[in-house]
Amino acid sequence: MTLKTTKTIYWIGAALTSLWFGASGTGELTHNQVIWDITVKLGYPPHFIYILGVAKLSGVAVLLIPNRLLRLKEWVFAGIFFDITFAFLSKIAVLGFPATTDAIVAFVMVGITYLMFRRLYPATYSIANGIK
Repeated sequence: MTLKTTKTIYWIGAALTSLWFGASGTGELTHNQVIWDITVKLGYPPHFIYILGVAKLSGVAVLLIPNRLLRLKEWVFAGIFFDITFAFLSKIAVLGFPATTDAIVAFVMVGITYLMFRRLYPATYSIANGIK
């Protein structure tokens, strides 16, 4: 896979992830009735929904900054994976498997985006001075 292809896939994935989680975060902060009804039905308290909205919008902002904040982007990807995992498990427990389609699609989309991120920015490790 060429560098150009990798970058293209990454930025398409980052844009789609940002749209998805940006819309979700905005809905949580603006008290969108559809989003709130589902989230409350899953058993999450209202104060948590606001916190989740802020976290999602903050993560979207970090994802869209090119070539910067790479370690923070790792944390954003981790947070997104936690969000998707908890949404999936909560929906299975409360609404049943058919309601998990969006979480499965999101997991695949974000997974591919993260793989392209790792190809663009491979992790480099070094030993800190004085530590053996």
